[in-house]
Amino acid sequence: MEVEHTPLPGIGMRHCFTTERGRRVGVVTHHASGRRDLVHDDGSDPDSSCSLTLTRAEAIALAGLLGILDIVDVTDGPDHRIPDPEPQTGPGS
Repeated sequence: MEVEHTPLPGIGMRHCFTTERGRRVGVVTHHASGRRDLVHDDGSDPDSSCSLTLTRAEAIALAGLLGILDIVDVTDGPDHRIPDPEPQTGPGS
């Protein structure tokens, strides 16, 4: 899988890849604030996209749901590891 790295002047950097079904998924990192937006589109129209801004805790929870916390060491500075989020249970769990 190839990940594209695209500078966004005045904004930051976009990192995207295309899924097997032709959907583009990526993250836009804002230089000034460090904010990260999850973005996706259908690949057929580059002007139609959707984004979602996540807090750091939400991004960590999403990584946990995707099962990638075991390969990503999440830190908040050089000597402070952020604990993994507790598993979420919903109705009927």
